[in-house]
Formats: sequence, structure tokens, C-alpha cells
Amino acid sequence: MSDITVEAMVTAVSRDAKHSFSKANEPGIRLLAGLGVEGDAHLGVTVQHLSRIADDPTQPNLRQVHLIHAELHDELLDAGFEVAPGAMGENVTTRGIDLLGLPRGARLRLGTEAEIEITGLRNPCPQINNFQPGLLKQVVGRNEAGDIVRRAGIMGIVLTTGEVRPGDVITVELPDGPHRPLERV
Repeated sequence: MSDITVEAMVTAVSRDAKHSFSKANEPGIRLLAGLGVEGDAHLGVTVQHLSRIADDPTQPNLRQVHLIHAELHDELLDAGFEVAPGAMGENVTTRGIDLLGLPRGARLRLGTEAEIEITGLRNPCPQINNFQPGLLKQVVGRNEAGDIVRRAGIMGIVLTTGEVRPGDVITVELPDGPHRPLERV
């Protein structure tokens, strides 16, 4: 693995104990190794997203932490949508890092303690249109080749327990190559 120095930081942290679409911003959250965000509905070793529980409740939870880049919120605002940190269900909002461009297996140190490993892309469901009509088309589309492009953030698992707060610096550690692009999880 190799470290990359970027000017990246946490801008907001959020959680919700219920399976709600949006999550409340908090002054800080605690990530628990192998589980996820303490006090969040998606905390667990096995899948916690309701649709995935219905499919197979024994699947490993590769979606313990959801991250979205604040630059997406900026783009959505320019397109006429008001989306605040936590509003699309993310636990960590970042700025200054190309989350969608990270390879699978990249590690992010959030602040001085917590570390997560990136597992894949969030696959937003149609309920995102219940939050704001037309929002799904803004975060899922197709490229020139006709491939689906998902822009609603990335998912990860917690490797090291620690506190995460707005203003924390993010350090990126890339896996040894060749890098595998993110796929939906």
C-alpha cells in the first residue's frame, strides 16, 4: 500500500438509530471495528439494510459506513436540489477527495484513530425520489458507452475503532496495484 497526501477533510458526520432515509448531523461519531457507526441502524457484522436482510440476512455487512463528497451536494444545489450533509443517509461527508475515483480496498484514516476500507459504490434506490423528486436521475446515469454511473457515494467497513468529527483530516492509503474499480455493494 502507498500513502497519498491530499487536502481532504471530514465536513460532517451523521447517524440515525432508525432505518430512516436521512441521518441527523452529530458533533462526532464513533466507528467500531468490524461493526460500523455506533448508534446507527446499519451497525452490524451482517447486512443491516432492510432489502438485503430480506434477500439473505447472513451476508457480510460491506456497507457499515456510507461516505458522500460535499462536492456532490454543491453540484446538486446548482441543479436545483437542496441536499444537506446526512440528508441522503451518509455517515461521513467529505471535501477535497475524489471518493468515486478510489479503488476497492483503499483505506481512509479519518482523524487520528478511525480507519475504514472502501468496499464499493452505494447503489441508490428509487426511494431517493421520495426525498426529492428527480434526485435519482442526478445521482445515477449512464456514460457515453451506456454503462451505469453511480454518484451517490461509497461504502466501507471499519478496520480501526475511533472517533470522527467535522474538521478531521483524511489520509488515503491505496492498495498495491493493479487497482480494482469500485462496483456497487
